[in-house]
Amino acid sequence: MADPVFLATAVEIVLRAGEIQLERRASGFRVQKKGAIDLVTEVDFECEHMCRAILAERFPDHDVLAEEFGSEATGRPPARWRWVFDPLDGTTNYAHGLPIFCASLGLEIDGRREVGAIYDPTRRELFTAERGAGAYVNGLPLVVSQTPRLLDALLVTGFPYDVHQKAQDLVGLFGAFLGRGRAVRRLGSAALDLCYVAAGRFDGFWEQYLKPWDVAAGALVVEEARGRITGMDGSPFEAAAGHLVASNGHVHDDMLAVIREFRATRARKGTED
Repeated sequence: MADPVFLATAVEIVLRAGEIQLERRASGFRVQKKGAIDLVTEVDFECEHMCRAILAERFPDHDVLAEEFGSEATGRPPARWRWVFDPLDGTTNYAHGLPIFCASLGLEIDGRREVGAIYDPTRRELFTAERGAGAYVNGLPLVVSQTPRLLDALLVTGFPYDVHQKAQDLVGLFGAFLGRGRAVRRLGSAALDLCYVAAGRFDGFWEQYLKPWDVAAGALVVEEARGRITGMDGSPFEAAAGHLVASNGHVHDDMLAVIREFRATRARKGTED
């Protein structure tokens, strides 16, 4: 396992981010646009500055990748340790007053996910994971559901900020799952989607066009809760690839089959057109 100070630091940062999010929700904040429908708030920046300041003080030789400022130049070779932070996952929800958002922080060592912490301040739920030590919510062990069939599964997905350009493909795949599972939801926070798979609240999650900070911590939470996570094509999961399927394991192959069949049908139609 990683040094215990790493998890303690991750927990401290996401809890502090949650405090900032709640404080600023009450006091008010400015909202800006990064794209046509891609929002950013003062709170995103405030949480990220806080995170970077703490990590720079405690681990000056570590790298940081975060949503708003990316990877800042250090003038040295890449470090063995890289912290990956989403200061406010669910910014659109937050800006609209919808209480589904969180802070997410993961630590990679030598390119492998080792520590993760995600905090949902409105529900006061802290999700944590360490490689080889399990996953927890508020100190209680997490384990994925035992739902055996896709027909009985509650699924979740998300859409990217350029959904307007990709609507036909995204909604088409959503419809394919809607016809095979019990129900499909869309919450607006990939980090919480992953935690909810780990907690057995969802049986499966798929999404494409993701960023590393969306999934760095949540992917480890799923793995340590005895779930399964791969690329949407069934390949080994890589955060940088930008796509995933996460599940309880039992419905995983059926989820991959739905994606494969949908893409094959789309390709045939494209050829015919």
